[in-house]
Amino acid sequence: MKPVQVVTLWWVLLLVSRLGAARKGSPEEASFYYGTFPLGFSWGVGSSAFQTEGAWDQDGKGPSIWDAFTHSGKGKVLGDETADVACDGYYKVQEDIILLRELRVSHYRFSLSWPRLLPTGVRADKVNKRGIKFYSDFIDALLKSNITPIVTLHHWDLPQLLQVKYGGWQNGSMVNYFGDYADLCFEAFGDRVKHWITFSDPRTMAEKGFETGHHAPGLQLHGTGLYRAAHHIIKAHAQAWHSYNSTWRAKQRGLVGISLNCDWGEPVDISSPKDIEAAERYLQFCLGWFANPIYAGDYPQVMKERIGKKSVEQGLDMSRLPVFSLQEKSYIKGTSDFLGLGHFTTRYITERNYPSRQGPSYQNDRDLVELVDPNWPDLGSKWLYSVPWGFRRLLHFAQTQYGNPPIYVTENGVSQKLHCTQLCDEWRIQYLKGYINEMLKAIKDGANIKGYTSWSLLDKFEWEKGYSDRYGFYYVEFNNRNKPRYPKASVQYYEKIITANGFPNPREVESWYLKALETCSINNQMLAAEPLLSHMQMVTEIVVPTVCTLCVLISAVLLMLLLRSQS
Repeated sequence: MKPVQVVTLWWVLLLVSRLGAARKGSPEEASFYYGTFPLGFSWGVGSSAFQTEGAWDQDGKGPSIWDAFTHSGKGKVLGDETADVACDGYYKVQEDIILLRELRVSHYRFSLSWPRLLPTGVRADKVNKRGIKFYSDFIDALLKSNITPIVTLHHWDLPQLLQVKYGGWQNGSMVNYFGDYADLCFEAFGDRVKHWITFSDPRTMAEKGFETGHHAPGLQLHGTGLYRAAHHIIKAHAQAWHSYNSTWRAKQRGLVGISLNCDWGEPVDISSPKDIEAAERYLQFCLGWFANPIYAGDYPQVMKERIGKKSVEQGLDMSRLPVFSLQEKSYIKGTSDFLGLGHFTTRYITERNYPSRQGPSYQNDRDLVELVDPNWPDLGSKWLYSVPWGFRRLLHFAQTQYGNPPIYVTENGVSQKLHCTQLCDEWRIQYLKGYINEMLKAIKDGANIKGYTSWSLLDKFEWEKGYSDRYGFYYVEFNNRNKPRYPKASVQYYEKIITANGFPNPREVESWYLKALETCSINNQMLAAEPLLSHMQMVTEIVVPTVCTLCVLISAVLLMLLLRSQS
């Protein structure tokens, strides 16, 4: 082990022990709050096109950067999995709407596939009418079931031809191409869709796509590519909002926002100014990176100062963080009718006190260390811990930082715990109960929260994790070509929260938990019988018809021989 690594490891161990000492008396969530949400509060679940639809090359769809990324193999996705079929959602619309009705959700958040609507990504080239019809029919089916569509325009699956020809989000021309695509969607679906999200979690899209290379398009443009991509995404968002505002709003009367994901950053030592500054920096590099331009007209001051200073130290003539012109700042500011907020977990944050040997990078620019409390419930994921109180604090931060905007929680959920009974997901129930209750407290505090989207309806393709992580309320048997869905215990529990519009009283809430776990054991038996059912289905669909055909052929041959012998 290198000397620098030894020093770093020693320092991190020291921090962990300091964390335990510093946080012994820290308040976790206060007592559980029984009460209901405001009248008209919207409950929903979410998904995205690439993760669920499959049919990657069907009915005129063009390839996306994620199709290219997964098809290239070479260990980019766990198990070299692809989303070519995924949940087969393209062919199971009616079946999945039945699941939404079972959950009794008010809304369904889903994304449109840009390459399914515009195979090359360019509207002037070709509009795929079959893609338009697919989404139009889907929206109609949702509305017929009294489910409000909340539609994301772009959830990471950029048309591959835009990447090949122009370099994708590294190129400023994407702003206009996205604008044309957004206009097509407003024109085709805006008479029925009243809630639009331009981009879903653009921070992860930029960081993993252009910094670490873990996501499509798989580029590692350290310390530069992610900032350039984000710059163009912010401008594309603003242009789409202005287009809706000037052309469509008066007639369609909808809302346009953006969905930003961020974990909460809590200072390790709340009496340390350096830790408090580091935690603030964590939030600004995470949420403020995109929210600040939209709500205040420019990047957070701490980002401009830190990245500018480090760029000079690295011998550059100008900051690696792009600059908005005065005209662009004015154009971008105020371009959101609501703030979409995604949140999953929390980190403790402290100032980094050891030198970094790496060159320009997003991590180096932040100059901080993220830690987790070993006492937090471990949900079997390397990154996702259940820390409900962090959710309330993030909601309060967004409320105060951006002028108390209308907030839609657009993603919140938990993945499959390892080595567990698939359908009896009691840890998901506890996660839902805790996080939703902290959201209720945030509303009590004054946060203007309009709706909540739990992530996600189905188990699905989880990007570089393939099918190993399962976030769904419904278990999908991916090994079965019919991709059957099975309800987990959390389905019944979430449906009870929705029906009661919150948590009415202790006795009732406890009864939900017990009933949900009773139901899941029956469903587990059904899932265990799946291999036998699949075998019987194969016998029915393949073996029986084959045997019948052979019998007919043999009978025909025997009849011919009999006739020949008689003649």
